[in-house]
Amino acid sequence: MSNQHEVYDITIVGGGPVGMFTAFYAGMRQASVKVIESLPQLGGQLAALYPDKYVYDVAGFPKVKAKDLVEQLKVQMDQFENEVCLGEEVKEVTKENDIFTIKTNTQTHYSRTIIVTAGNGAFKPRNMNLEREEHYTGKNLHYSIEDINDFKDKDVVVCGGGDSAVDWALMLENVASSVNIVHRRDRFRAHEHSVNLLKDSSVNILTPYSPCELLGEEKIDCVKLKKAKTEEFMELKADEYLVNYGFISNLGPINDWGLEIEKNSILVNSRAETNIPGIYAAGDISTYPGKVKLMATGFGEAPIAVSNAKVYINPDESLHAAHSTSIMSRKDKKKKEKVVT
Repeated sequence: MSNQHEVYDITIVGGGPVGMFTAFYAGMRQASVKVIESLPQLGGQLAALYPDKYVYDVAGFPKVKAKDLVEQLKVQMDQFENEVCLGEEVKEVTKENDIFTIKTNTQTHYSRTIIVTAGNGAFKPRNMNLEREEHYTGKNLHYSIEDINDFKDKDVVVCGGGDSAVDWALMLENVASSVNIVHRRDRFRAHEHSVNLLKDSSVNILTPYSPCELLGEEKIDCVKLKKAKTEEFMELKADEYLVNYGFISNLGPINDWGLEIEKNSILVNSRAETNIPGIYAAGDISTYPGKVKLMATGFGEAPIAVSNAKVYINPDESLHAAHSTSIMSRKDKKKKEKVVT
């Protein structure tokens, strides 16, 4: 349990990558910080669903495994003191005398400001909506990869046409015996560069096909595919079947906070401010005209939210902080002074 009665400067709701970087930057601005995350670990979808997946859109990293990125973000945020509350879902937020009361499923927290970095909110994978699908789930039907070595020397079928499906197919190419990717359209929704890599790879591309039946007793022996706009069918055998049709997400109790919501996202202005003074949002959960929902965008929005929260708490604060090199140099100097004394 955390210190329930302490009032923090900034409480971050959501402990994914953007939330973790927000906590770090809030530490840089000398704010007291609490992070509340509904999952049992930090890292959001990267940690829960894609630990072995490569991430390509983080500045300075040509590619980095999701679990390694999460670990580095944790090392970064832990340079400053912060309170982390895991396995807690925020149920209710109220405000009185400029202090927010944040009630979760287990306890109550108090904060001067809130920054929401909850990604797409609560999420669960979209399934194929086929008969007996639940029977095979967890056997040889998967919606995420926890350990890529589980697919070593296996014949694998990947279903989906977005970035994650294409990335998984490319990652598995050098691990599995064979990889087939099945997509219901001829055109993939992934980044153009990834699609070009896929076309140049040894991955067998099956388009425009959709799974229509799963065959097998205890495990899936083969999947029956139907070609779009035809009555043409084919059967595809494999050892493992991996599905990525995206996620069903919703904001859950956040919808009841009184925030202005647009298409399942929190509307903010250029200062990351919501319609409720003192509540800010950054990352995929926020939206504004021209928003591009990338992790890199969220990392850039974090300092905007933190800096404006600082000014909200104390109008005499500067919106613009000193350079990070100066801040960290002072921090390291203080550490040395403590050791000497």
